Amino acid sequence: MAGTKIQELTLEEVMSDRFGRYSKSIIQERALPDIRDGLKPVQRRILFAMNKDGNTYDKPFRKSAKAVGNVMGNFHPHGDSSIYEALNRMSQDWKVREPLIEMHGNNGSMDGDPPAAMRYTEARLSKIAGEMLRDIDKETVDMVLNFDDTEYEPTVLPAKFPNLLVNGATGISAGYATDIPPHNLGEVIDALLYLLDHPKTDLEHLMQFVKGPDFPTGGILQGIDGIKKAYETGRGRVVVRSKTSIEELRGNKQLIRVSEIPYEVNKAVLVKRIDELRLLKKVDGISEVRDESDRDGLSIAIELKRDVDAQGILNYLFKNTDLQVTYNFNMVAITHKRPEHVGLKTILSAYLEHQQDVITRRTKFDLDKALKRQQIVEGLIKALSILDQVIATIRASKNRKDARDNLVASYDFSETQADAIVALQLYRLTNTDVTALEKEAAQLAKNITGYKEILADPKALNKVLRKELREINKQYRNDRRTEIQAEITPLKISTKVMVPDEDVVVLVSRDGYLKRSGVRSYKASDPEDNGLKDEDYPIFTEKLSTLDHLFMFTNKGNLIYRPVHEITDARWKDTGEHISQTIGLADDEEIIATYAFNTLKAPGEFLIATDDGYIKRTVFKNLLPGRTYKSSAKIFEKLKSDQAKVVNVTYLPQPAKASVLLMSRFGFALRYDLAEVSINGARTIGVKSMNLSEGDSVVDLQLVNDDDTVALITQRGAFKKMPASEISVTSRARKGVLALHALKSKPHEIVDFIKLKDESSPLEVITDRRRLHDILPAEHPMNNRYSNGSFVIDTEVEGIPEMLRNKPTILTLS
Repeated sequence: MAGTKIQELTLEEVMSDRFGRYSKSIIQERALPDIRDGLKPVQRRILFAMNKDGNTYDKPFRKSAKAVGNVMGNFHPHGDSSIYEALNRMSQDWKVREPLIEMHGNNGSMDGDPPAAMRYTEARLSKIAGEMLRDIDKETVDMVLNFDDTEYEPTVLPAKFPNLLVNGATGISAGYATDIPPHNLGEVIDALLYLLDHPKTDLEHLMQFVKGPDFPTGGILQGIDGIKKAYETGRGRVVVRSKTSIEELRGNKQLIRVSEIPYEVNKAVLVKRIDELRLLKKVDGISEVRDESDRDGLSIAIELKRDVDAQGILNYLFKNTDLQVTYNFNMVAITHKRPEHVGLKTILSAYLEHQQDVITRRTKFDLDKALKRQQIVEGLIKALSILDQVIATIRASKNRKDARDNLVASYDFSETQADAIVALQLYRLTNTDVTALEKEAAQLAKNITGYKEILADPKALNKVLRKELREINKQYRNDRRTEIQAEITPLKISTKVMVPDEDVVVLVSRDGYLKRSGVRSYKASDPEDNGLKDEDYPIFTEKLSTLDHLFMFTNKGNLIYRPVHEITDARWKDTGEHISQTIGLADDEEIIATYAFNTLKAPGEFLIATDDGYIKRTVFKNLLPGRTYKSSAKIFEKLKSDQAKVVNVTYLPQPAKASVLLMSRFGFALRYDLAEVSINGARTIGVKSMNLSEGDSVVDLQLVNDDDTVALITQRGAFKKMPASEISVTSRARKGVLALHALKSKPHEIVDFIKLKDESSPLEVITDRRRLHDILPAEHPMNNRYSNGSFVIDTEVEGIPEMLRNKPTILTLS
């Protein structure tokens, strides 16, 4: 076609340009509030349209559908649902601090219930919304044509109160989001009055008036530093906590009463979440959760069981439900047609600037109107003084225009004055009082002087602004609802709150399987039928509480920690979980010692020995679990080489008077005072325990006294018991003395040794073929250290001994 201009553009250029325009549009004209009146375009259009339609607080309510249709048809060509949603939000007193819309009918609830359809509800502007629109008909704000150029709409409202801070704002646009919390109207006006008198004041002085947000739902706001940062930069983080109290009930029971919840938290979802925690037994001690809210206010009752830690449960709920939330300030508003992060002083200054502009425009309008009226009044006074001539002149004229021209020519009236005289109806002449006109003229002169002074002197203008702010303050001020606390209270949650105190049987196997079983499951099963593989065996079986703590030490120097309640709950006949499901173990890594504690503040220390001749003591608190205990083990012994292994870990609840006894594979035994072993940290090697010859290694460690008896087993299957006194106490890091009789052919080597607790209690030997062999020490004679004992195991049939231990006793549970 002739005249058609085709442009060749890349898709990238077209997309970039169009999206840029779209982004600018939704940032400026949809999602973000204006810093001056705190309104988004849809909200401004709703208020303006309802005001224009006379749908104000002093008139009867009208159907919401009428307001929505009016807004959509004249000013906001978008979906009716988005307009109705905005209308509703402005009426919800749990969302906005000072509702701008009054509504009859269901306008939603704190439980997230949707409002009734717009054909059912009725709405009108609230009284305070009238202050947003006051003087809009006095050319106080810029007006622009609407989308179809048929009507004018305001770009901003006069806003006689600081709506942006009072009602806050939330919105999401392209690249920008805003979250401005509601504030107390009285406090904000106090700050404005102070700023008006002290334009160079700092944030600290302004915060003496604006303490922080004031949510319509009340609650407790913690973190003054977060508020200060937000008021300075536009970004900040605070904690909002429910207002709660603990009530005493009969039967030694208690009840947590929630009377205020954090801003924008859905009450029904919150109650459901607390009840879920009760049902899932995530927290122990809640018997019932009830929503008892009524027309008198919000009330959630959390009834507790007998003799429970109410504060502990409350802390758990604060941490794990929306009874406590984090509120993030993100104060973004449109300033001079641009989105910006704004602080408190910027918002207050922009509002004052806007009000000064509104008052200036209004005063110009009033001045112009007063000057016009003054001219007419002067003309009427003059006309009344020569009334007969004026009437005669008008009667002699041909028409209205001729009458006006004759009055101007004959009596020196202005055209405006002549128009007013000609338009005067005859009946008005009968009651037109010159004194009334003179009084009006004097008043007009006074007003005109006042208007000119306001326009000429900023101080006079600020005086008017100050007076208007005080009037708003006097009429609409109300008490603060949100309590502000300077510090964020740390939440300490006792395990007893989260975990019911139950007795369980815990099993740990040599190969790394662990489980906890209920006492009933254990009693109903054969203790030997523990679900382990044939070649595996338990190294720890104890009746514990779910509140206890388990420390498992491996031969590779790793400590695995598990609270008992976190161990997999399985039937006694089941295998349980393998520790490598959460923590990786080496192929040849085994658990060599397991201890249970009822507190992580236990006293004492651990005595640790390695096969390559090192020993140390480490205090309990050095082995406390870290945050990553579930996925990684803690190192309790740093091994000097990859081949080295830990042979024993002994817990000493208090300083022991016993001596350390070590034996080596080649048959050497060394004994010295425990005091010679120094205390070292977790990630250390320790000190030299024994002077080993090449190829020799430490097989075990025991704490003994002179009256103790020790038993040992050799690789050839010989068993020997002897008094500990046979090994004299010397000093650390020596070679020691022989505890076996040296043979030139097939010499015996010590595999393991143990301190006998009771000679009548059987011992158990475990071989490399995972065979178990029982020995009754009472049946064997006492030997001296030069003896090799007596053969008890046929190594060709049962395998070579690997370990000697006290035979596990079967738990007898009452």
